Amino acid sequence: MKQKHVTAIPQTNDPKTRDRFYRKNTEFFRLVEQIKLWPTRSGVLHGVKSIEIYGETARITTFCGASFLVRNSKNSRAARWLRNKWCRSACKACKIPAWKIAKYQKTHMNQNFGLEL
Repeated sequence: MKQKHVTAIPQTNDPKTRDRFYRKNTEFFRLVEQIKLWPTRSGVLHGVKSIEIYGETARITTFCGASFLVRNSKNSRAARWLRNKWCRSACKACKIPAWKIAKYQKTHMNQNFGLEL
């Protein structure tokens, strides 16, 4: 009988390098407030400067100066792209730091495990 070798993942307390776990179907606006990133339809990832919530809609302002209204939907294109990390590149005008992109890449969305925002 073969034994499986399991390598232990080193646990670090550095908040920028440890993995993060969020619930998959959490409220969309709270997820955007926490992650502070927004994917566009062209696949560019923008940094969120501010989010103002007005009931079921919100005004999102990015660091590159774009401002738009979005609806609170867990099944929207932006919500799916954030959960599945389908973005191609980061916006050069927003100047998203490398540590923030690395932190986003280490974030996991799970149906049954993780922090409920």
